[in-house]
Amino acid sequence: MASHARINVDPDKCIACGACIDACEHDARSFYDDTERFFADLKRGESISILLAPAFKANYPKEYESVLGGLKKLGVKRIISISFGADITTWGYLNYVQKYNFMGGISQPCPAVVGYIERYAPELLPKLFPVHSPMMCGAIYARKEMGIRDKLAFISPCIAKKNEIDDPNTQGYINYNVTFDHLMDYVRKNHISGALASDEIEYGLGSIYPMPGGLKENVYWFLGEDVYIRQIEGEKHVYEYLHKHKNDIARGMNKEVFIDALNCGMGCLYGTGVEKSKAKTDEALYNINQIKAQSKKDNKKSPWSKDLTPAERLKKLNAQFSKLNLNDYLRKYTDRSKSCAVKIPSPTEFENIYNSMLKKTPESRKINCECCGYETCERMAIAIYNGFNNKNNCIHYLKNTAEIQKDKAYKLADAVNIEKSKIEDKQFLIIETIRNINNQFAHLHNAVDEMVKGNDQNAKESSAIAGEINDVEKFCDEVKTALDDITELVKSLDSNNAEVVEIASQTNLLALNASIEAARAGEAGRGFAVVASEINKLAANSKETAFRSNESHKKVLSYVNGMVKMVEKLKHIVNNVNEQTCTLAATTEEISASSQSVLSIANSVKKELRNLQ
Repeated sequence: MASHARINVDPDKCIACGACIDACEHDARSFYDDTERFFADLKRGESISILLAPAFKANYPKEYESVLGGLKKLGVKRIISISFGADITTWGYLNYVQKYNFMGGISQPCPAVVGYIERYAPELLPKLFPVHSPMMCGAIYARKEMGIRDKLAFISPCIAKKNEIDDPNTQGYINYNVTFDHLMDYVRKNHISGALASDEIEYGLGSIYPMPGGLKENVYWFLGEDVYIRQIEGEKHVYEYLHKHKNDIARGMNKEVFIDALNCGMGCLYGTGVEKSKAKTDEALYNINQIKAQSKKDNKKSPWSKDLTPAERLKKLNAQFSKLNLNDYLRKYTDRSKSCAVKIPSPTEFENIYNSMLKKTPESRKINCECCGYETCERMAIAIYNGFNNKNNCIHYLKNTAEIQKDKAYKLADAVNIEKSKIEDKQFLIIETIRNINNQFAHLHNAVDEMVKGNDQNAKESSAIAGEINDVEKFCDEVKTALDDITELVKSLDSNNAEVVEIASQTNLLALNASIEAARAGEAGRGFAVVASEINKLAANSKETAFRSNESHKKVLSYVNGMVKMVEKLKHIVNNVNEQTCTLAATTEEISASSQSVLSIANSVKKELRNLQ
């Protein structure tokens, strides 16, 4: 069982009395029957005949013939009124009482009453009339006397009839319990109707069985009203009576001929399977009284003749059913009490249950308001112990729980108010802090704005410097080119000096040879010797000049090479400066862009801070 207020019905313990459906104002309870399966089998071509409860005509006097016609149109073979089965039940009761002197018994047409005794009062099983209900008597007659082999569907005002139909003691004579409620819902939704049809067998006063005391009225008809028959109806009253008097009834201490017991307060006319809209009116009760009058015949040959004495009627009833074997219409019952035994908690267990229900004082344990469905708090505790109910269905538990929650809510509210006050103080501090931050952001905004302007100017100046550095780099390239040209010229001079030295050497050699020849010529060669001597001097001077020129060239080359290296170093430095200047310009632009972003964010923050204030 779940811990919430919903109760899951245990079918082994349920007698299908319908009390839970009646008690629920929200239509949260429903029941199962065989209506859907019945129509599905008809569509498949199953051969089905129906047994019609007498309450159907009383509840639907203007519709029942067209509905029966519609069912025949869908394939229903035959229609047997259970009013006739009730006549057999009356015959069976009277004969069983006479044959076995069975006094003080309990009627059994109501399957909910039978279910209660089997489960919760098994000591009364010997006092249950062993005669079948009108439904079963009609089904047995249809099988044994009429030879009907179709499946049988009972058009029923009672949800508990399904328990009777499925009971092994009824031997599977009937296949479907089709309640009025579900049948008429299906008929209307599917527009089922047909040529007017009715039941096939004439019946007597069995037609009034569904009214309160219907069985009693039938017995009075045949035995007279001097016999004592107790009539009890109603979900609460009937079971309270049986529980209270079960020991006396079991011992035969009661004085009734029998007890006519029905689960429903208004009999089967307003049974658990009848539409609620019908149960709220007296229409069916008026109609059943008209049917009652029609069932009393003017024919003195009929057991239902109103002109005969009770003894004469009984004689004619026995004659009408003389060919029937009473044993065919008797049944057995099953003791189901073991599966429904109620355990009683120990004093300690009672104490724990009461405490869990917040019933901590003796007074709170004897409120006995019956809101939970039990007469006493003790019985509710027993139900909780056995899993039949739970504490959430105790209104006082819910009320006390609500009070506890209310107190907790008040305490929580107080705590919330205290925290609210603290929060308000903190909010004031937060607002002041926000104002300070706002002022600081205003200063930040101004500083960033100035930085943006400075960065913009730096970016422009850095770009201009980069341009001038590029001009210096070009000048260095031009100087290097000129120095390279000088180097080539100096190298050419070196080559020319080498040629001069070579010529001077050759001239010197020629002057030497000329001097030798002049000496040989004597006086005649003296003038030539002077010339040769001057030529030799010229050659020596030329050679010396060439040598000195080479030394100067080497120094020039050395200086030029040094200048080239310095120019290259200058160019390298210029390149680095240029790159750094370009980087500085780019960085300055990025700083400027980032500063713009900072400025934008600062403006947004200032706006949000104003909103927070």
